[in-house]
Amino acid sequence: LGTEGEGLCDTTIREADYTVIIPMAEGVDSLNVAAASAVAFWELGRKDI
Repeated sequence: LGTEGEGLCDTTIREADYTVIIPMAEGVDSLNVAAASAVAFWELGRKDI
């Protein structure tokens, strides 16, 4: 989870095993860490992993 303005640095993204992008509604610039985590865990719960 990166900063609101710049996100994660390129090195971190390159070294990551997985990356995820949360689609944003028009007019929404960012989600706070709690909201982004909730979205990610909700989606993980829906998937058969």
